[in-house]
Amino acid sequence: MRRLDLAAAGLGLMLAGMGLGADGPKGATWPGMTKAGAVLLPNGWSLRPAGAQSPLGDFPVALAENPAGSVLAALHAGYGEHEVVMLDASTHKVLGRVTIPHTFAGLVWSPDGRRLYVGGGFDDVIYAFDHAEGLLSGKKTFSYPDHAAFLAEPNPGFGGGVRPSQRVPAGLAVSADGGSLWVAAAFGHSLARFDTATGKMSAEIKLDKGTYPYALAWDEPRGKLYASLWGAASVAVVDATKAEVVGRWATEEHPTELLLARAGKVLYAANANRNTVSVFDAEAGKPVETIGTAIVPNAPSGSTPCSLALSADESVLFVANANTNDVAAVNVKDLGGSTPLGFIPVGWYPTCVRVSKDGKTLLVANGKGSTSAANRDGPNPLVRGNNSTRQYIGGLLKGTLSAIPMPTPRQMAAHSEAVYACSPIKTPAAVAAGGAIPAKVGDPSPITHCIYIIKENRTYDQVFGDMPEGNGEKALCLFPDAVTPNHHALAREFVLLDNFYVDAEVSADGHEWSTGAYATDFVEKTWPLSYRGDRRVPYPSEGAQAIARPAGGYLWDAAARKGVTYRSYGEFIENARVVGEPSSTKVEALKGHFDPLYRGYDLNVPDARRADRFLEELAGFEKAGEMPRLIILRLPNDHTSGTALNRPTPTAYLADNDLALGRVVEGLSRSKFWPHLAIFVVEDDAQNGSDHVDAHRTVALAISPYIKKKSVDSSMYSTSSMLRTIELCLGLDPMSQFDAAARPMSAAFGPTPDLAAYVARPAGVDLKAVNLATAWGAAKSLELDLEVEDRADDLVFNEIIWKSVKGSGSAMPPPVRAAFVVPRARVKGKD
Repeated sequence: MRRLDLAAAGLGLMLAGMGLGADGPKGATWPGMTKAGAVLLPNGWSLRPAGAQSPLGDFPVALAENPAGSVLAALHAGYGEHEVVMLDASTHKVLGRVTIPHTFAGLVWSPDGRRLYVGGGFDDVIYAFDHAEGLLSGKKTFSYPDHAAFLAEPNPGFGGGVRPSQRVPAGLAVSADGGSLWVAAAFGHSLARFDTATGKMSAEIKLDKGTYPYALAWDEPRGKLYASLWGAASVAVVDATKAEVVGRWATEEHPTELLLARAGKVLYAANANRNTVSVFDAEAGKPVETIGTAIVPNAPSGSTPCSLALSADESVLFVANANTNDVAAVNVKDLGGSTPLGFIPVGWYPTCVRVSKDGKTLLVANGKGSTSAANRDGPNPLVRGNNSTRQYIGGLLKGTLSAIPMPTPRQMAAHSEAVYACSPIKTPAAVAAGGAIPAKVGDPSPITHCIYIIKENRTYDQVFGDMPEGNGEKALCLFPDAVTPNHHALAREFVLLDNFYVDAEVSADGHEWSTGAYATDFVEKTWPLSYRGDRRVPYPSEGAQAIARPAGGYLWDAAARKGVTYRSYGEFIENARVVGEPSSTKVEALKGHFDPLYRGYDLNVPDARRADRFLEELAGFEKAGEMPRLIILRLPNDHTSGTALNRPTPTAYLADNDLALGRVVEGLSRSKFWPHLAIFVVEDDAQNGSDHVDAHRTVALAISPYIKKKSVDSSMYSTSSMLRTIELCLGLDPMSQFDAAARPMSAAFGPTPDLAAYVARPAGVDLKAVNLATAWGAAKSLELDLEVEDRADDLVFNEIIWKSVKGSGSAMPPPVRAAFVVPRARVKGKD
């Protein structure tokens, strides 16, 4: 079987290495519109979508052009309202829209274009709409035979998986006569056939648990149905007549969309958890080629190819690379002998690519759009039910449609240049010379041990807005020096990082990005459904779902591959039911490498107790003479419980978290490991807090004898930057394209160590202060689910925290959130 690397095979753009080609430390670069007209994201990647851009709704996941008319349907499955939007296929103006309660995936027309079928998501139904002149009507609902019993089953609860009979329609396929509809049930691990006249199920095929059938391709003349097995790295081959599986073809991880070509003789499968497309000779039942879709040779995973389309003559394959914001074009005229044509820049997180019926236009649904507006004048966050205007990050993923004229060879060259210009992997990393951070993996470093501390949900301005040394806004500071004296002292004594951003939106993808420099397509497509309040949707992170694992693994996997010792304290851990009893983990690589007595996320346990436990372990390492070279430590209580009755006040929670951090740093700085140690602190996300630059800007700290003391580093960093810095120190290979491309934090480090120990500051407020029944929002806090991070309504929760600190008469300003975009003129105090 031939393997084609699209980047290496013929673009003539062989690259010297991976790194961020942005301004160096002398001139800080801030996110926003560049002089060249691109949108610079804080992770160093940029957007410059080709073609015309039209607005769509909340996280569009699928496009389908009507086979009999000039109408385009777009399915939206994000945090906000789920709907099907009907567009004029030529002008892309909205003709109509239909709201549906829930969807996940699945959008297909009947062959005559008179009916549209839509997956009903976790409601376990399929909707059939009548269509005429761009309008949908006459909704019919197809249900599984045991639907009534399914509805009676109890919900397992957040993070507890799905109901026993849960199915969740995903891919759909219709017969040529329109009489039969096949449905892939992703979470039910099954395939079903429905009679479209009666809406009744006529057959069902049960697959193995964990397979997650996602997309379908039906070769009706040959009686074959193909189903991509999202969780099993394979395609199931089904005898559609007998309704039985007759074979499995291996792909790479997370095969999503399937595409049949050449009258059913060729099958393409997009492998979203790799950078590849698998190509099969469907007649012979064997693989013939694997096409690489990354823009650099031998790139780590991260492109997320998720959707496929063919030119009218089937000679060019188009592949939507969701995470790198481009569409790859490949000449597939010769089976098994594909050649690359280049790349086309599109919007943020393209989820679907299609070629118009006339073959003249490439249509791309950009799940997160091209940009989003700033929101200081946003609505009252206590007003519920209007997701189109609520300024919560999940509701701001407003998609767009890119309509791109089919490019000529000359235009493809220009498009490819634009894609490379938008990517930070085009030039070697900007590593400050002469410091403690190595220029490349394998080079020696005086830093041999790294402590990585992960906290919960704060923006920069909420904690450091009162620091005149950095780019803060004091009016937005909730937890100033008096509340967080150790955070402030560590930033002043070591380095203040005022241009640092999280790569994630919420905790569900935040812990994935924080430990793996990537969130898989499973996580990206699932968390908005979970966060919109649907308890039937499983929490897709922190080891809860095996399918969420990225192809490159996590930080501990990278350490294991290089023989670097590691240990987790509270990260990807399942707490015991009773405090004090041993916890557990589902993650194989962490078994034997975590402290079972260290409590993970649990707001009933003070961070002070977590600090006690870690310092106890540290004393044991001192006696033994060695400690793990990589330690991942969770200090989660800056999440707070809002104003829940008899719980610590938000200020008390932050003060507890602050003191615990100070004590941990002091203990490490007085240990024998300090001369060769670096401590990195970051929030898993900065979810919906106020920040005058961008609500992805967060609290981050770098602490080491090698830090340039009492400095301010305004280099633009992200979560992936911190991970890359750890990897360089410990000699670990990157896990994804994002840590491979991220700017290392070398500008904050110097060549000469200062071994002075840190002295923890005492708490400046009452650590035992609790919320009274009269506290603003106490009743609302009692209604919030705080047992699992982010389960509470975040807008309400942040409003409660704000008024608890600032007073009930103070209005919380909406967070600035501009898809990482802030015009430079609006960035206070910086050029």
